[in-house]
Amino acid sequence: SSQNFSEEFAEAARQLKKEAPRIQFGKIDVTHQHDLRKEFNIREFPTVKFFVDGRREDATDCKGVRRASAFITWVKRRTGPSTLLINSTDQAEAIIHADDFAVIGFFKELHNDSVEVFCETARDVPEMPFGMTASEDVCANYGIQKNTLVVFKKGKPVHNEVLENGRQNKLDLTRLIKTFTLDLVTEYNLETSVKIFDVPVENHILLFTPTNSDTFSEIYENYKSAAVEFRGKIIFVLVNTNETRNGRVFEYFRIREVDVPAVRILNLTSDTKYKMPADEVTVENLKEFCQNYLNGKAKLHLTSEEIPEDWDKMPVKVLVGKNFNRIVF
Repeated sequence: SSQNFSEEFAEAARQLKKEAPRIQFGKIDVTHQHDLRKEFNIREFPTVKFFVDGRREDATDCKGVRRASAFITWVKRRTGPSTLLINSTDQAEAIIHADDFAVIGFFKELHNDSVEVFCETARDVPEMPFGMTASEDVCANYGIQKNTLVVFKKGKPVHNEVLENGRQNKLDLTRLIKTFTLDLVTEYNLETSVKIFDVPVENHILLFTPTNSDTFSEIYENYKSAAVEFRGKIIFVLVNTNETRNGRVFEYFRIREVDVPAVRILNLTSDTKYKMPADEVTVENLKEFCQNYLNGKAKLHLTSEEIPEDWDKMPVKVLVGKNFNRIVF
C-alpha cells in the first residue's frame, strides 16, 4: 500500500541522513502540484525519481523498489561503486552466503563492455548483493572459464549466463536476474500478484486448471519444463480454477469451466491476449506457442459474446465482437 511505501521511504531517508548527508529525500503530493506532475510525466503512484547535480531534465526512475534496505542500496549504487570487488574465494563465499540471492560476475579482465553492463545491471537490482572478480584462482574455484554472470540462490548456483561484448544489455540481464526472485512457476494469489508485477517482464503466460484434477501433476510438470527455456522472457503463472478468489482473472480472460485446462499469454504493455491453439498442455505445444509469440507469429485472441437474437429488432442495433466488423464496415 501507499502508506507502507511512504514509511519505508522515510526509513531509508532516516538511515541515509547519518551515512550520506548529501543525499536529500523529499516527497510531493502531485494532486496539488499539476505543473510538476506534467513536467515529470507522472502517471502512476508512487513514483520515485533521483536527481543528480540539480539537473531536472535527466532524472532517473527508481522502479519496483519497495523496502527501505533496497532504497538505501539503490541510492548507494548510484553514488558509489555498484559492485563489490572480490579478490579471494573467501570473499566470494561471504557474499554468496550473505543473503538468499547473490550475483557474481567472473571476468578475464575488469575493463570491457560486459563489465560495464554488469555494473549497470547491479544499479537496477538493489534487492541482492553483486560482486565481481578477475582473479584466476576464484574463477578456477567455481570452474568458470569465460566471462560469466552466475546467480546464486541460498549459496548454490542456479544460473550461468556467458557474457559476450555487445550481446546482452542491462534490461535483459535485469529481467533475467529478477525472475529468480519468483519460482519457476508462480501460483497466482493476492500475495504473489504484487511480486509478479514487480518483475520487469511484460510477457506473462497463464495456465488455468483445477489443481485437484487427475491430470494436474502431468500438466504441471510439462508447464515447468517449458518455463526453464523462457526464463527472463516470459513469466509462467498458474491459476487454480477451483479458487473462487481468482474470479477476476477468469473474467478478464473470459475463461469458463468448460475451457480448462487453458493457456493464455498476456502482454502487459499492449494489453493484448493470445490463446494457445493446441488443446493439450504438452511441453512441445507450450514451447511452440511461446516461441511463436516471441517471434510475433501468435494469433491475437479476440473474445466475443454471442450475437443476441434480437440484435437488430430496435432502431439502435446491438453490436458484439462477432458482428461488429460485418455491420459497421
